[in-house]
Amino acid sequence: MSTSGRTNGGDEHPTASDVAVSLREADFVRVLARADGDCLAAAGLLARALTECGVPYQVRVGRFGETLADDPAADDTTVGVGLDPSADAHLPADETPASVTAFDAARDLGASPDPTLALAGVAAGGYPVGGGESAHLLESARDEGVERRPGVGIPTADLADGLAHSTLAHAGYSGDTGAVQAALAELGLPAELDDEAHRRVASEFALAVTGADAATDRSAEAVERALRPHTTPDAPFATVEGYADVLEAVARERPGTGVAVALGHDARADALDAWRDHAERVHAVLRNGTTGRYDGLFALRTDDAPAETVARLLRDFRSPEPVALVVSEESAGAAAVEASGVGTAMETAARAVGGTGGGTATRGYAEFDPETDTKEFLSAFREARA
Repeated sequence: MSTSGRTNGGDEHPTASDVAVSLREADFVRVLARADGDCLAAAGLLARALTECGVPYQVRVGRFGETLADDPAADDTTVGVGLDPSADAHLPADETPASVTAFDAARDLGASPDPTLALAGVAAGGYPVGGGESAHLLESARDEGVERRPGVGIPTADLADGLAHSTLAHAGYSGDTGAVQAALAELGLPAELDDEAHRRVASEFALAVTGADAATDRSAEAVERALRPHTTPDAPFATVEGYADVLEAVARERPGTGVAVALGHDARADALDAWRDHAERVHAVLRNGTTGRYDGLFALRTDDAPAETVARLLRDFRSPEPVALVVSEESAGAAAVEASGVGTAMETAARAVGGTGGGTATRGYAEFDPETDTKEFLSAFREARA
């Protein structure tokens, strides 16, 4: 690990210029990105900037707890995106989207970063598109034709495909393309959708989400992130929000494809296949998993699940409690409405069953042996939060 350009390793609030200083004179850069859409987009932005600067690099995707020290090389410059605060450059992604920091660092390096990719990262992180620290990203993206319109944020031009496989929300027909097609048929939509038609689709989708028998009061607010999307005429996916949805899915489902997408390679078809597979599994688990309610915690147990995505949707659309936990045969994910030490609890619970885990104040992930009793992990998590 290089130390000559180290300016922010261990600093919880590095600036974009700190990151640029670490990378400017690098001979080779190794990037470790957390397996989520924001960190994946940030890694792509940095890697593209390094390409423009003629600096070779390697990008890989990891889980909470992974570090770059597993493959040390004294002369390499290391970058941790959402992971490994001991790296030469660290983008924490907890208070400011990593994509914002990466975009600004790329500019400081003299590169021309893609604002649409950066905005997709912002959206994937659950932040408002163009809000707060990402306002300048939206301004740059507008110069490239990004516009807001009525409707639902999906990655494809096919409405039924997009609504059925979106993981921005969970509706009664989520995961079932045929059911979505039937619902859309009742709307009598024109062949070419105008703003009014898009509004009707958005209203139908919002009602399908909030009107489900098991929907919580929180769902009415949570579905807003899928509505009134930003169109992306020159991006691989139809809207910023849909782009974000795909990044989240591939980061966890097929990280190699995710890296290819973030680097700007032609991996659209593979990414959409991964997104569909991910969504179908997620929505099936939400519909069929075994749930239990505890003081402050709503838990779902299942044989197999993309645990982090299920936990987020469980929290936003089904959980009557502020913390949602999903436990499968060999992994677990948790998501909280507000900061409540979730990552620490996940790390403690994982260690208690001989696994590994970690996270942030509002989300966490753990992996453990498939022979582990899921009830044992649930009990360990509850005890860690007590």
